[in-house]
Amino acid sequence: MTLVQLKHFLELASNGSFSKSADRLHITQPALSRSIKSLEDELGQPLFDRVGRNNELTAFGRHILWQARDLLEAANNLKHSGSQDLLGQMGQMRLGLGSGPGAIWMTPLLMCMATEYPQARLEIARGATPMLVQQLRERVLDALILDIRSLSPANDLLVEPLCEMPGAFMCRPAHPLARLKKVSLAQVQQYPVASTPLSDEVARVLIERYGADAHPDHMVNLRCEEISSLLDVARSTDAVVVAVRALAPDLVALPMSPPMNATARFGWVTLKSRSESPLSKLLHQMARDIVAAV
Repeated sequence: MTLVQLKHFLELASNGSFSKSADRLHITQPALSRSIKSLEDELGQPLFDRVGRNNELTAFGRHILWQARDLLEAANNLKHSGSQDLLGQMGQMRLGLGSGPGAIWMTPLLMCMATEYPQARLEIARGATPMLVQQLRERVLDALILDIRSLSPANDLLVEPLCEMPGAFMCRPAHPLARLKKVSLAQVQQYPVASTPLSDEVARVLIERYGADAHPDHMVNLRCEEISSLLDVARSTDAVVVAVRALAPDLVALPMSPPMNATARFGWVTLKSRSESPLSKLLHQMARDIVAAV
């Protein structure tokens, strides 16, 4: 049982809607469902009954509601005890985010800092992996969240994996390919293909699965660092975007033949020679909590 799960439980108890709760928590509805199911499994009893379109607390859910509130309040009090002294030491944190990580972590991190730690200072930089790594080495940035498969081996970097997420070829629901039960790369290439710069590892997987035509230099027509822009293009046109599936649940994941079986492996990257500041440690834990709820 985690404090994040209790927070999810209280939010769903307050309005009875998985979709509304997920929106307020800034997570997907399936992620919220998994969190509640995991909590129910651990407690050994259901917490909610489905009543029409609403979710109402069971007798057991009502029994633990105040206990959950008390636990969260106690945790918040503990977290904020002495926080004014700590905030005075935190200073400024400069975090670099790659394209995919920017879409996953940037808004939740900024919102959490604005609500929980309004006196702390956070600057977020976006860009290509080589540029961000160079800025980390130059101490312009304090930490990075990247697809760590795009990193070259380096003895001066400390890398902690955060999560691994499957990728997909995706298109809008009304796309001609969305109706097919199997889709080949040749069929995908009849339309513009959009992607952020892909790591050598992902390029290797694509070539192994689909042949030399799948090399990003040949396959991709539209390339930029901002995945949010590419997803918007795919939502409005017949372009097919190659991206982490979780970034766009509203798009259709094409049933590729053979299956894509490529993933992004995101991680927290710092310099081995540099100690973590209090604010860096705080953001590091936030990054773990956010991905646990995705």
